[in-house]
Amino acid sequence: MTQFIQLHLLTSYPPSNLNRDDLGRPKTAVLGGAKRLRVSSQSLKRAWRTSDLFQQALAGHVGTRTKGMGTEVLKALKAADVPDKVARTAAGKIAAVFGKPKTAGKKGEEAVSAKVEIEQLAHFSPEERAGIDALVALLAVEKREPIDAELKLLKKDHRAVDIALFGRMLADAPDYNVEAAAQVAHAITVHATEVEDDYFSAVDDLNIGEEDRGAGHIGEAEFAAGLFYLYLCIDRDLLVENLGGDEELVAKALRSLAEAAAKVPPSGKQASFASRAYASYALAEKGRQQPRSLSIAFLKPVRGGDFLDEAISRLGEVRQNLDAVYGATVDAAYEVNAAQGSGRFDELLSFVAEPVAAEP
Repeated sequence: MTQFIQLHLLTSYPPSNLNRDDLGRPKTAVLGGAKRLRVSSQSLKRAWRTSDLFQQALAGHVGTRTKGMGTEVLKALKAADVPDKVARTAAGKIAAVFGKPKTAGKKGEEAVSAKVEIEQLAHFSPEERAGIDALVALLAVEKREPIDAELKLLKKDHRAVDIALFGRMLADAPDYNVEAAAQVAHAITVHATEVEDDYFSAVDDLNIGEEDRGAGHIGEAEFAAGLFYLYLCIDRDLLVENLGGDEELVAKALRSLAEAAAKVPPSGKQASFASRAYASYALAEKGRQQPRSLSIAFLKPVRGGDFLDEAISRLGEVRQNLDAVYGATVDAAYEVNAAQGSGRFDELLSFVAEPVAAEP
């Protein structure tokens, strides 16, 4: 049966704007009839996979997500003095391997230039990047376009951990799609909250006040604070499959994901709020049972008193009640509580990385 790893994190952020909506305000959601702050899973996953922590731990096994690989190829070919028309055609052909050229609404020379960029973000594995680089080096020397046989740049067998965890969808090459092994929920506050407005002004340093004593700039910034609940579920068997059975890399991937989820915040407005935080509480669970979020613990918003203690207590109560009704919902668990100094984070990471014990 499939092995699942589940992570439940409680992280408190001070006044911040971690993840903005189209109006620049912190994202929200309604749960249990109360407005909550929300951080999207997309924002979280990008923060984790681009973090120094993730990049360093998994060096050589992290992909690149871009529409502009063709543009990079074009620059490299032109820098090698490949004729412009040949370079553009070559870059367009290489880009088209990974997606449809971005030519909608463009005509003539503009359309020719646009063909080196694709419409959809594509996730390139390190192995695919190496293949592109090798082909570009060859074309630069021979000053020519690639032939069809040289354009087989997509790889089914690669070791890109971020692609293995978070998946890849190539509309024009579905055989190379990768099903995500990790499912990440939107983080929400365990309590009701409201977005507040901060009216601010900035002073012009060269204004000595002889003619104008007013501010050089005035504006408004939105912010909010809260204790967030975050849930992740990882299909370990699928992760093993996605990484070609490399158990050592699987263990590194799981440790790195768990550590990033607990330590790395979204990058939104960090210069303005310095809203960096580690998870105050983390619960890791493993088992072959059907996974379940514990978000129902917060259908009724936490109110007053110690929000963290109350949130932890509710998670424990929901776990016990689910087990009482359905039977054991996990095989093993490990938790750390930074507020109380209990548990050890490195032990939690080791727990996450190790496979579920074999069934008797």
